[in-house]
This record gives sequence, C-alpha cells and structure tokens, in this order.
Amino acid sequence: MIGPLNWTLATVAAATGGLVDGDPTMPVRSISTDSRDVEPGAVFVALRGVNHDGHDHAGDAVAEGAVAALVEHGTHPHLVPRIDVDNTLEALRSLAVQRRSELDLPVVAVTGSTGKTSTKDLLAGAIPGAWASPHSYNNEVGVPLTVLSTPDDAEVLVIEVGSRGLGHIRWLMPTILPLVGVITNLGLVHLETFGSRDAIADGKWELIEGLVAGGTAVLPDNEPRLRRPHPGPTVTFGTAPDASVRITDLSTDDQGRPSFVLHTHDRSFPLSLRMSGAHHALHAAAAFAAATAIGVPAEVAIDGMSTAAGSAWRMEIRSGRYTVVNDSYNANPTSMTAALQTVAAMPGRSYAVLGEMAELGDATDAEHERIGRLAAELGIELVVSVGPDHGLAKVAGGINVASP
Repeated sequence: MIGPLNWTLATVAAATGGLVDGDPTMPVRSISTDSRDVEPGAVFVALRGVNHDGHDHAGDAVAEGAVAALVEHGTHPHLVPRIDVDNTLEALRSLAVQRRSELDLPVVAVTGSTGKTSTKDLLAGAIPGAWASPHSYNNEVGVPLTVLSTPDDAEVLVIEVGSRGLGHIRWLMPTILPLVGVITNLGLVHLETFGSRDAIADGKWELIEGLVAGGTAVLPDNEPRLRRPHPGPTVTFGTAPDASVRITDLSTDDQGRPSFVLHTHDRSFPLSLRMSGAHHALHAAAAFAAATAIGVPAEVAIDGMSTAAGSAWRMEIRSGRYTVVNDSYNANPTSMTAALQTVAAMPGRSYAVLGEMAELGDATDAEHERIGRLAAELGIELVVSVGPDHGLAKVAGGINVASP
C-alpha cells in the first residue's frame, strides 16, 4: 500500500531540521520505522530502542526500496540517500506535526489506564469516515505513525494515547491537537513508573490540557481525581444518575457480550455489542459521548458500535468443545478483574491461566493477592499462574508454574 503523503525529501528535511544527502526532489509517500516492511516511496526512520537500534538496519531499508534513511548525524556517513538529524525520535514527532498541520479534520483522542484500544475501536465504528490505526499504536512511536498514516479522505481521526510517566502525553500533544479528549479510567497501571496514584491522574489529564480551544473532555463519572476545571465542555459517562451518558440494564449473553441501555438527558438507546466483556458498556458510553460531541447523530453512533469488532488478543472468544477466552494483550488489576468476571458469568466450569501484572511498584503483592481472592470468590475452579505470581496462585488455591 502506498502511503498518503505527498512530500519530497526536501519536505522531510525542512520539517526535521535535517540535511539531505541525495536528490531532495525525490517523492516521499510514507514513513516507516520497520526495515522489514518498507513500502514504495517510504522514508525509513532509524529509531534507538532498549533492545534494538534501527541504525543497524538503515542500509537494509534503503536496499529494500526506501527512498532514504533518516538517521542521526555521523551514524551512516556513506549511506545515500539519507537525511541526517540530531535525534530520530524527535524527528519522527516533527514529521507527525507536519502531517497534522495538513489535516483539516477533528481529532478524538483516547487515554486511560485501561480500555483505550476498545474505546478506539468503538469510536471507529461510531463515527462515519473515521480513521483509526488498526493496531494499538499509542506510544511515542505509535502516535506519530498513526498521524502520518492518516489518509487525506479521512473525516475524523481517532487516536489512542498511552503514557508511562508524567510528560509523555504532553510531549505528543503537538502531533494530535484533539477536539475531544476521552479518559476511560484511572487504574493501577504503570504505578512503578508514575510513582503515585495522583501522578497517574496528572499524567492522563495532560490530554485534556492539550485540547484545542473549546474542546470537550469526556470523563468517567466516578473519578474524583478528574474533577478539574478546563476551558471547554465536560461530558461524563458511567452508571451514576447524573452522568451525561448513563448505563442501565446491563446483562451479558453466554459469550460474555453485553447488552444495555444508554441514556442521555432526554433519550434512551438500547445497544448490544459484538465485543465480549461487561466492561465494554463503559467504553461504549465513552465512545457515544465523544462521537455525539463532534456532531455524529446518536442513532448513527449506536448502529456503528453495534457491529464494531475488538482488536486482537482482547477478550477474543474461540468456541468449540471448549470455550477459550484470550485476553492476553496486557495485564493489570482492572483488566484482569474484568476478564475474570466475564469468564465467571459464562456458562460451564471455568479455569484461568494468568500471567504477571508488571510495573505495580509497592502494590505488586497486594494486587496479585487481591486477584487471587477474586478468582476464588468468583468460583474459578482452577487458577494457574505462569511466571512470578506474587502470591496469586496460593491465595486462589491454584498452582504456579515457571515461565517457559
């Protein structure tokens, strides 16, 4: 697939403050950070990671057809064509800022401790003409790549934004400039890197601080740490009687798919989802609030969400002689609680194979033991924890096995 950009190497150099060694008029159609998947007309951006350095593959990317490699000064003095910059990650963000300036459309951005991808998927269904990444691209690399891949005919950009510490979302805001910002929830995710529960709230609030003038904040109704002033409108979602979008009559079928009613101040909308998990009712309420905030008719949003499919490894149901629920994309106390509750409510005997919940800091043992107690209370017949379990299996009366 040829990308959406209509640039040249000169455009890339100007946006990043880089120096071109090669033909500056060479057309650029897309940006890639993976040398194994270089499209025609792509510029390969060599990023430095914890385990790999993209500079090691810059030559391969050019050999595979990249129109140039964007590298840091002095790393590839003989590679042509290339663009030399001071910092490739900063350059990637600059390219996304350039692309964002070309996109005359509203952006709906989603953050939160859990539920970002599912809410993004529901928003993509709720908003006609929306563009959303098919992957969970929500970090300092994924957000710019999502913006850079947005096609010219997109009517709305839906983007999820993750954070593992203070300042992470703020750094990304020039690439996003959202009209609507959604915070799905605040949970014990990345507590080790944030340092405190209040810091988690502060980090997520950076999304609301970055809204364009008059932008709308979509917030959970039950989170006092997010009751903060901001210049634009605030819409709440949840189960409280005074929520702007309220959920009632929640039930699930034998595959855990939720049905419920969404209420606004003057209307009600029954909705059944294809996604499994009662917790998706909250994600749908948030998506409905955000979609209607940008002018999508309520009936259109409801119809779109009713057929929306979730992303891979998130409450995937595989039915046969046994029903397997695959919710293995990530693990944290909120998501694991929701998954166990969903499985326990499904018919038949239930077993759970659980991995470690990482980056919980001082709360690690307490939260793993809490999940173990929950599994026992829900009647999960056997709990198998894989790898470090911090007491989870013992509390649940299950077994622990070493990591492969």
